[in-house]
Amino acid sequence: MAGGNYMGRVLSYLVNELLVNSLANSPSFQRFAVRTSKRMEELSNIAARKRQELAEQVKDLSKNLESHKDR
Repeated sequence: MAGGNYMGRVLSYLVNELLVNSLANSPSFQRFAVRTSKRMEELSNIAARKRQELAEQVKDLSKNLESHKDR
């Protein structure tokens, strides 16, 4: 039984190496990876801006509530 597990790991390693090497040398996959990376960076920047805008809105709302409470 242990021998089968070893052979499975060897086969998995070989398939993984072939897959990684073929993808690493594929121009179309490289273009896909670059486009995906750029898009993820854009989305991250958009999320950071929205988070900042929301924080400012909450801060303004809190100030408005405090000023109305003091009246």
